[in-house]
Amino acid sequence: MAATSQQVSESIIAQFPEKLRILSQPSRYKVLYGGRGGTKSWGIARSLLIEASSVQLRVLCTRETQTSITDSVHQLLKDQISALGLDGFYTVKEKTIEGINGSLFRFVGLRQQDVFKLKSFEGFDRCWVEEAQAVSKRSWSILIPTIRKPGSEIWISFNPELDSDSVYERFITNPPDNCLTAFLTYADNPWFPPELEAERLHLKAVDPIAYENVWEGKCRPAAEGAIYYGEVEQVLLDGRVKEITYDPNLLLHTVWDLGFNDSMAIIFVQTLQSEIRIIDYIENDHKALDWYIAEIKNREYNGRPVANWGTDYLPHDGASHSYQTGTTAKNILQDLGRKNVQIIPAQKVESGIKAARFIFAQCFFDENRTKRLFHCLKRYRRHIPTSTDEPGAPVHDEFSHGADAFRMLGLIASELDNKGNSMKPIQYSKKGIV
Repeated sequence: MAATSQQVSESIIAQFPEKLRILSQPSRYKVLYGGRGGTKSWGIARSLLIEASSVQLRVLCTRETQTSITDSVHQLLKDQISALGLDGFYTVKEKTIEGINGSLFRFVGLRQQDVFKLKSFEGFDRCWVEEAQAVSKRSWSILIPTIRKPGSEIWISFNPELDSDSVYERFITNPPDNCLTAFLTYADNPWFPPELEAERLHLKAVDPIAYENVWEGKCRPAAEGAIYYGEVEQVLLDGRVKEITYDPNLLLHTVWDLGFNDSMAIIFVQTLQSEIRIIDYIENDHKALDWYIAEIKNREYNGRPVANWGTDYLPHDGASHSYQTGTTAKNILQDLGRKNVQIIPAQKVESGIKAARFIFAQCFFDENRTKRLFHCLKRYRRHIPTSTDEPGAPVHDEFSHGADAFRMLGLIASELDNKGNSMKPIQYSKKGIV
């Protein structure tokens, strides 16, 4: 006679580090994060397998990108099935794992999904998001409403990279209700092997900065290999990400990176002496230019409208005639009431990067309004072909548009001034600017 699920689960002997007790407590979200060797993935795999052997569960195992089953936690689960003595209970297939009680494990990449594809998983009981530091804001917005069966849970594991990553902000900095978290490192692992201990000590000796992230689970100042890694780190060390007060007596300029299917990025900047004050930022896609102009005109700071607009700087394609409209972005902005629109001459990308590096030491970033822009600068990186392992051109991705706008700022920073501004103190009344 075949053993029942209850008999199987009662026969399992498994040990877990103390901090992993949260996995046995009911909660909408369970988050494990920290450094390498902390048993995060190992613990989740064991816990899910044990639970699914006791009651019928449908488990979705996902990550941001999965090009093949080898990118998933399929092998980890397979190994733990053997370690727990559950080979007779689970059948490991090429793309699924199935239990004799009807439990099912499926594996998908979030980037390859859309709302309609993920909708088929709305009846799943558990969702495990592995390597969640790479999961985009878009993917979270699709996944979370999908896992909505009563009593369903989302389990999350990751090694932190940036404190501005979507997963870190969503579950660590501002955790939702009904969220249990545990921070683990190698020090929480009672079975930490000597092979990993040797690796840990070696990295600590040769690269202490990387060590803090990889083994101690601390956030990096910027993504590994980021083009502006050193510059971003210095901005943070200097405390130049903070509240930046709009000054109505200075001109407010905008610097653009144009896009429609890709994102449009607009930087709002004021200058005073050697300081470049980046006070605001807009990024969106599939919006016409009139939408952005309306957003710009409606900007208020401290409850007051902008007193002195400066120049709108567009990249060189702002002077190109669209085959759809027969006109240029510059002409459209002028028709919409922007008085001073200038085109930035075409430059090589590397020239712009060099110019951007040069101005970093002068830049101050508003910690709230320009958070997205600063995150883009943290993640702006080069393509590195596996065939050569040599850095190439910058990667074109969701972070490149803000970085491209900053590159444009680098090219025209020396032109930013307050000429044409009376510099007389601005007076306000209840009706607006006097």
